[in-house]
Amino acid sequence: MESTKTAASLNAQALDYQRKMSNPFIFWFAMLIKLPSAIFWRFRIKKLDANECIVTIPYFWRSQNPFRSIYFAALAGAAELSTGALCQLALAGKGKFSMLVVDFRAEYHKKANQKITFKCEQGNEVFDLIDSLAIEETAQLTMISTGTKSSGEVVARFYITWSFKRKA
Repeated sequence: MESTKTAASLNAQALDYQRKMSNPFIFWFAMLIKLPSAIFWRFRIKKLDANECIVTIPYFWRSQNPFRSIYFAALAGAAELSTGALCQLALAGKGKFSMLVVDFRAEYHKKANQKITFKCEQGNEVFDLIDSLAIEETAQLTMISTGTKSSGEVVARFYITWSFKRKA
């Protein structure tokens, strides 16, 4: 049986991270310091909990390419944020870790010519992985973020492999 984490199972630091990333002003300020392209492309975290993260990217002049669709790098950034925010939530309050993208693969299916919503639903997997790591142990997890149009039509799917190492 697959475990399902709830807000009640999040520690205080994870709840604080969740609250900050869900607040548009705090998110904007954090991205200004850590990831300015997220502001430029107007990423929004619509939902972040222990199970999933949902990130949107609008279709507008700053995110589009010359072919009247969203630039592939902007799509990749939104997808990475949907997986990375889940990883950060899982790491919050659990000690020192290093975290790094070690592999990346993308599939593009349709033209991204409207607001795209990226969803990663692997919160339980990343929480279980982080909780299982011993000091100085390393593990990897490939997380999938699927980008869809408002109609539900899949535009792109990104496979982002994160490497984690628990530090002493």
